[in-house]
Amino acid sequence: MSRKLKRMLGIVLSLILLTAGCSQTAGKKESGEGSLNVVATTTMLADLAGVIGGEHVSVNGLMGPGIDPHLYQASAGDVERMQKADVVVYNGLHLEGKMSELFENLSAQGIFTICIEKSMDRSRLLISEDDGGVYDPHIWFDVTLWKQAAQGVAEGFAQADPEHGNSYIANLERYLAELDELNAYIQKRAAQLPKGQRVLITAHDAFQYFGNAYGFEVRGLQGISTDSEAGTSDVSALASFIVERRIKAIFVESSVPPKTIQALQAAVKAQGFDVAIGGELYSDSLGGEGSGDETYIKTFRSNIDTIVDALKA
Repeated sequence: MSRKLKRMLGIVLSLILLTAGCSQTAGKKESGEGSLNVVATTTMLADLAGVIGGEHVSVNGLMGPGIDPHLYQASAGDVERMQKADVVVYNGLHLEGKMSELFENLSAQGIFTICIEKSMDRSRLLISEDDGGVYDPHIWFDVTLWKQAAQGVAEGFAQADPEHGNSYIANLERYLAELDELNAYIQKRAAQLPKGQRVLITAHDAFQYFGNAYGFEVRGLQGISTDSEAGTSDVSALASFIVERRIKAIFVESSVPPKTIQALQAAVKAQGFDVAIGGELYSDSLGGEGSGDETYIKTFRSNIDTIVDALKA
């Protein structure tokens, strides 16, 4: 962690401790009982909350591996879990598109919420003109932005639970160092591909932050939300692009049905060229239990290895 960031977090923590009595704090923590009860929407955020919270939090994730957050609708049980939580962590930027009003209601009820969107340097957020000029929510595909998300969670936990604020900041510092190592690994692996081969084609447009950070040209059949549909003309145009560029591999995603990529592969073949399906990438969720890719760091390492190995072949 940089000296500037340490100093800033120290100031933030001091202010939190001084004003804890006036803060919006969770009911359980007001009485000092047990661990912080945290509900996080996505698998990425559940992992992040667990890393930053450590032994002082109990994390429940709403969405399991392979679940598409763009289309997710909260059940009555989900709403009850969030209403009973000390802290609710969500991405924002319309990732959980069908839950936006719910988060507003939780805040109005006095539930402590951490919105990752508010942790972001907005000048670094990407805007999708193809999707009506909205912000792209897939910020976790740039490790440097995920570091900002981690900082936001640490500061939020310290505010909700001032007693263990120093622990959250210490966990943050350790995690930022691990993220720096991850970022270096991704850059090293990407550099193994000549620039002309760094073309990533997937089912939906989830990887623009990845492309921007690591030098890949990215194309997706659907927009930044899987709510959109890919038409026949979209498939045909992208197939022509693949044939023209002689791209070796395209990729399915763990949280998106493979049929659109399979249709794209067939359209490429109809134009006289064979493109392989290079493997499955994690886009809107982490790997499931037993996959070996259950954490953000393991998932991102798996993604970059799958991409580079397929495009090098």
